[in-house]
Parts: sequence; C-alpha cells; structure tokens
Amino acid sequence: MGKKIATVITDMFEDVEYTEPAEAFKEAGHEVITIEKEKGNKVTGKNKETTLTIDHGIEDVNVDDFDALFIPGGFSPDILRADDRFVKFAKGFMDAKKPVFAICHGPQLLITAKALEGRDATGYKSIQVDMEYAGAKVVDKEVVVCQDQLVTSRQPDDIPAFNREALNLLK
Repeated sequence: MGKKIATVITDMFEDVEYTEPAEAFKEAGHEVITIEKEKGNKVTGKNKETTLTIDHGIEDVNVDDFDALFIPGGFSPDILRADDRFVKFAKGFMDAKKPVFAICHGPQLLITAKALEGRDATGYKSIQVDMEYAGAKVVDKEVVVCQDQLVTSRQPDDIPAFNREALNLLK
C-alpha cells in the first residue's frame, strides 16, 4: 500500500535533492505531493534544472492527510521556515511521530519548529552548529535514522543512503 508523502518546497530547492528521492518514492509506489504557499504556483530549483507545479497550498493541507513529510534541501527550507504555517506543519509530523525525511538544509525547518531536541541527526556542514544549538546530537555521516521516525542526510552525495533509509521507514 503506497503512502502519501507531503513535500514542502519552494523556489531555490536543491534540484537533485528533490528529484532523486521523489523518483525513488514514486518507483516504490508512494505518492509525492508538493506543498507551497498556493496550489498551482510554479517553483524552480536553484540549478534551474527542475520546475514543479505545486499540488496544494499550505492552507489546504493537514498533517492527518499524509503518512510522511519530505523536506528537500537548498535554500527552500530557509525560505519556508520564515512562514509559521510551514513550521507548524513540520512540527505536526514530528509530534505525531510520523516519518520525516530532511536532507542537506532540510533540517533548518525542524530547527525553527524546535523539533530536534534530543534527536540524533545530520545536515549540511554549515547548519550542523545550528542543529547542535537546537538540541540535536549531530552525527557526521551520510544518513542518520533516529527513533524509526527521522531520516537526515548531509548533501547530494548522500542521496542513495537517504533514499534507502527513507524507503525502509515507509515499509
């Protein structure tokens, strides 16, 4: 049975950190649903390789509608965390103990949601100190799985391990 994966994303996401995991999720039979400020908006990756049409606006979704949350990296998570609606949405997944997949700069949204305290996690090198200040135990390896809920990775090179562990949690 395929799962519904909420994907919070806006302009300047890291192209491959969205496209490769999304493709792996879809190949495994899961549904990847993009969420931004408004349904129908077009968002473009920072490398201009990918443009997406957004499936749902943040006002039209609820944590209960989804099985998991995916936060691609790039500048997108930093932009989204300035909007309290996305922060609340991400925190809702963490509080409900639903799977959350955050790669590279993705954990920035979880930092703002104050959802990393006491968690083992990783992220892009430049945000690891921020993650520590947020109470996370930062582990510098390609993928970290915490409490069978949170999957984090550091960078595009880690995508194969990130996909493997995210798919394991979706089983």
